[in-house]
Order: sequence, then C-alpha cells, then structure tokens
Amino acid sequence: MTLSAMVGLRLAPEESLSTLPIAMISVGTATMMIPASFLIRKIGQRKGFMAGTILGVLSGLLSFYAILSGSFILFIVGNMLVGAHQGFAQYYRFAAADAVPEHNKGKAISFVIAGGVVAAIAGPNLAKYTQHLGTVPYAYSFISITFLSITALSIIYFLKLPKNNKVIKTVGEGQVTERPLAEIIKKKETITALISSAVGYSVMMMVMTATPLAMHQSGFSSGQSATVIQWHVLGMFVPSFFTGILIEKFGVHKVIFSGILILFLHVTFALSGTEFIHFISALILLGIGWNFMFIGGSTLLTKVYQPMEKEKVQAFHDFFVFGAIGISSLSAGGLLEFWGWRGLNIAVVPLLIIAFLSVVLYAVSYGKIAKMQWFHNAYFLKILVVFLCAHWYEIDLQKTLLYNIKLLDGKGLFGNNGKDRTDVTNKRGFLSKE
Repeated sequence: MTLSAMVGLRLAPEESLSTLPIAMISVGTATMMIPASFLIRKIGQRKGFMAGTILGVLSGLLSFYAILSGSFILFIVGNMLVGAHQGFAQYYRFAAADAVPEHNKGKAISFVIAGGVVAAIAGPNLAKYTQHLGTVPYAYSFISITFLSITALSIIYFLKLPKNNKVIKTVGEGQVTERPLAEIIKKKETITALISSAVGYSVMMMVMTATPLAMHQSGFSSGQSATVIQWHVLGMFVPSFFTGILIEKFGVHKVIFSGILILFLHVTFALSGTEFIHFISALILLGIGWNFMFIGGSTLLTKVYQPMEKEKVQAFHDFFVFGAIGISSLSAGGLLEFWGWRGLNIAVVPLLIIAFLSVVLYAVSYGKIAKMQWFHNAYFLKILVVFLCAHWYEIDLQKTLLYNIKLLDGKGLFGNNGKDRTDVTNKRGFLSKE
C-alpha cells in the first residue's frame, strides 16, 4: 500500500491512473470473496487458507517482474493477485469468531485484526529499507511479499482447523431452515453492518491511497510518507486490543457511532493544512475511525446469520465491502488531481452522513435509544452543521472545534440558551467569518 501508488505514478501513462493498482487490490479481493468462501466450505479452512497464501507468493513474483520490465499492465495484475490473496485472508477474523461463544465474538474479531500492529511496524519499515535495493527502485519491496506469503503458508500448515464447515441443522426435535440470502440482507442489522463496514473501509482506503501522492505534491519524501502510513496503520490496529471490550460493554451501535465521529474529526484535521503534523494527525484518526466502524460492522454481521448460513452471508458482506473499496480507491487519483487534497476529504462527508443515519435508524428500531431522547439531544448533528458552515464560510476550523464544546453542553447555535449566539452569527442567522 505504501509504495503501490508511487510505482503506479512511475509506470502509469497518466497521473490520474496512478492509484489504479491499489484499486485493483480491492477489485481482486472482491472478486475472490465468493469463490474463496465456496472453496473453504468444500476443502476446509486450513487448505483454503493455504491456497490463498500461494496466490500471495505469485503476486510478489509477478509484481517484481512487472517493475523490472516497466509494465504497468503486469503490475496491475500483480496487485490483483495481492487482492485475491487478501480475499482468503479476510475470512481469518470470521474463523476466529466462529470458534468462540456468542459474547466473545467481538473480542475474537478484534484480536485477529490486532495482528495488524505487527504489519504497522514491519510493513512501512520493510518498504523503507527495500525500496532502493537493486538497480530498479521498489522492485525488491514487492518480492518481499513472496517471502511473507511463504512464512504464512508454513504457519497455516501447522494450524488445527476444521476440515469442513458442516453444521448440525437440528435443534432439539425441530429443523432449522436455511434462509435465502435476500431475506437475510433485508434485515436492518445486516444493512447497518454492510454500510458501517463499507463506508468505514471506503473512506479509509480513499484517503490512505491518496496520502502518499498528496504528501509528494506537498514536498515530502517517500520516507516521510512511509512514516505517516506507519502511524496510520498503528491507528488502524492498536485499538483492536480493546475494541471488542468496548463493544461488549457499551454495545456495537455506540462503537460504530464513535467511529463515524472520529472520521469527521479526521476530515477536520485534513482540512486544517498540509503540514506534516496535519497529515499524521489526520491519518491516525482515520485509522481509529476505520477500526471502530469495520470491527463494529463485522461483529454486528455475526448476529444476523445461523451457522449453516455463515459462508454466503460472510462472502456477500466482504464482496460488497471490497467492491465499494475498489470504487473509492480508483476514484482517489482523479479526485486528488482535479479537486486536490481538501476536495478529496470533503467528498467523504456524504458517505459518513449515510453511515450515521443508518446507525441511528438501527438503534431507534431496536430500542437502543429513545426516539424523543435522540431528537432532543442530537449533539452530533449540531457539531456537523457547525463544521460544514465553518468550512463553507471559511471560518478557522480550530475555533469551530472550540465552539463545538459549547454545543456539548446544550448551548450555542441550536441550544435553548440564545445569549451566546450574537458573537458567532450575523444578522441573517448564518455563521459570520469573524
């Protein structure tokens, strides 16, 4: 991820296509999700996961050759194979969740994703110290994927996993009926899980894909970009050590909601400037917000299916999510070229609003929050309106954040106390530039 955009920039015929290889990673993942699900069901998790690591070996070899030969097409295919490998790896978290009781599923998913902490430290450093090996830059960074995949293959070989996923379809004297996929997808929990995972991942990928290019345009080195990505990946995976605990204690809808709010804070920092501190702060928040939304969505998904339905529901979930990721990653280069860094971050706001409304409807429908209580205490909506007005009227965003603190006490623009309104609004009721 750290270097694919830079390699794409070197090999692509147009700058707007520089993020196409990264987009193809997501396309490869989405394309492989359903076949991987059926293969795992047929031959078992252990053999299925081993097949996925073989794709990883091939992806590293092909990407290495593509860079040496200067072939953009082959590099795209190599990145698609990386995505196909990840298509199998996405089932690791569900394999862990299936192995524990219901109340521990969130923790199991969190701990699997927490393994990304190792990737956060090793990945960018591996890219940093291998990108200049040999006569062609970045080539040996991709051959390292082959060695990492061989290591994963060795570990999976010794794992004791079920040979198949057959389940008992009887409960007592009754028969459990397997529902059609369409019926499961229509459930509010399923819709909320899909939107939470897809929006969280799409926003994260769109911004992360564009970050190395945006930093390059701002005069930063590839080493500085790798540092930002490293801290971003730490933000993605370190919270996994306690996200499951938060879900168990406060509920999955509150964790997803917190992730949405954190991603709005990311947008605020990203729009505040293009200094190194702005990039690293925004990308850390981006990672934390993704963690809450993706783990929250994955945990919520485990509550909607029966054991015999899990393969098709999990496959549809990840196919939907990574299809959305592919679109967002592909659009990142064009948005950055034509709208710039600020425009790209503003473009994610509608997606976050959709996710926010989905969580609210889910929470209200299942009695998680009272309808009247929500509308009387919609502090989040107050903050959102002030933030958007602040950006539209070019108000200092840091001052806007300070003003948001007043909103949390029920004062200000929409509160009952109108005494403080004159110093932030003009005669027409709009926020003033002062």
